[in-house]
Amino acid sequence: MFKRYAVYYTPRGALADRGAAWLGWDIASGRSVDQPDLPGEDLATLTATPRKYGFHATIKPPFTLAAGTDVADLSQAVARFCAQFAPVTLDGLQVSTLGRFLALTPTGDQQALNDLASEAVMQLDGYRAPATAEELARRRASPLSPEQERNLRDWGYPHVLDLFRFHMTLTGRVARPDTVRPVATAHFEDCLPAPFVLDGLTLVGERHDGMFETLQDYALTG
Repeated sequence: MFKRYAVYYTPRGALADRGAAWLGWDIASGRSVDQPDLPGEDLATLTATPRKYGFHATIKPPFTLAAGTDVADLSQAVARFCAQFAPVTLDGLQVSTLGRFLALTPTGDQQALNDLASEAVMQLDGYRAPATAEELARRRASPLSPEQERNLRDWGYPHVLDLFRFHMTLTGRVARPDTVRPVATAHFEDCLPAPFVLDGLTLVGERHDGMFETLQDYALTG
């Protein structure tokens, strides 16, 4: 039923609703939602790239299931993983410019968050099929550093472990992201949590139409 799987952080409540409206896709229900009209901005075009992934932060990047495993096995593994870790508390979230795109990023000490993400990548890797030659070539289309190349070879994705940066993508690449940033800030400003508590993870699946949807939420209870 699903092409790939991933482990995300997905918010709940007002932030989730606001993020779904911004992207035009509600990952929790697996359906399209109306986007707001923003003066001077074509929100549908700005969000075309991240829309299919839903409003989220990636913890374990998308992967094809390894031979001999199934989604029930993976779900049980994610549940066991979440039972090891307590919720992570950070100061808050803010709209940031990351290169040529916008994202929500955390403020405060991120070490516990980074450790959680690294452990998820490593502990759940037995459920990931090796990357295909096509996938590797696509990742290598842009030059990779030696560490990125090692991560790609060992874990199927360049930006994990020490290169992980928690972010919730809001746009694709834009020519002048700083001109869009005030619009995004105004959209999210009254629902950004302070403190920001990451208290659970979400198993998601990529449908055959390319859209991601929630399969199961898990609380961090360690």
